[in-house]
Amino acid sequence: MEITAPAVILTLVWGVAIGCVYILLATGLNLIFGVMKLVNFAHGQLLMISAFLTWTISVASGMNAYLAIIISMIVVAILGVGVERLTFRRVLGTDKLNEIFVSLGLIYIFENAAMLIWGPHSKQIVSPFSGMSFALPGISLSYDRVVAVLVVVATLAAFGLLIKKTKIGLAMRATSQRNTTAMLMGINVEKIYMITFAIGAALAAVAGGLYGIIFSFDYQVGAMPTIIAFAIIIMGGLGSIKGAIVGGLLYGIAEQLATLFLGGIWGSAVAFALLIVVLVIRPNGIFGEKGE
Repeated sequence: MEITAPAVILTLVWGVAIGCVYILLATGLNLIFGVMKLVNFAHGQLLMISAFLTWTISVASGMNAYLAIIISMIVVAILGVGVERLTFRRVLGTDKLNEIFVSLGLIYIFENAAMLIWGPHSKQIVSPFSGMSFALPGISLSYDRVVAVLVVVATLAAFGLLIKKTKIGLAMRATSQRNTTAMLMGINVEKIYMITFAIGAALAAVAGGLYGIIFSFDYQVGAMPTIIAFAIIIMGGLGSIKGAIVGGLLYGIAEQLATLFLGGIWGSAVAFALLIVVLVIRPNGIFGEKGE
């Protein structure tokens, strides 16, 4: 098979679009880890629930799929608050195995609940731009992939403003550095944990809606994106939002280029090989801080 320049360009665009979806999931996961020091293996299930909610809202009401994502984001953020208060808050600060087993339990609960509600068959969200594309010399760019990138950029910009320019963001940054000192400064750390988890869930929800527009999905879709999100934040550096962005783009582009040049079965293998190379060179990740 001949590899042409337009095919490479299209693959790079694909990689950026897919990488952007992974970036949102990884950013939410990294935020929760950075502030709460919590490892949540059920984060991808929030993506899955959001995809189903967005599909349900758009089908039942005829609403624009991208507007439906906003409603799904709110619902999943509220669900995130419930999950944090009823499960993780009870075990936070105890043995890490407790957190891991709680998150593993949540995976089964969410997946089985989704199967009961929406069934085992795969679905895909139909957007107003489905089937539409930009006709450029030698390539055709899907509207939905371009819109997905724009939505991710806007979401990350809003997230950046929240973290850098608001009192909540300042409190989150203080809590992430040392929660005991934050308490002494009058910060309600438990409230910050709840808000942090809600924001992380909301980012996963946006990722889920976009994922459901680009790909078909079912109740088991959350597992692989979670693994990829962990790979991305390890590659970029634990707790580093900038690292999640760079890591997500590197992963998405590496995966798609490997698929183009070597075949579909090599996509994830090459992307994870890139992760290994990065960690060999920089064990703390691209933007990770060196240990003492």
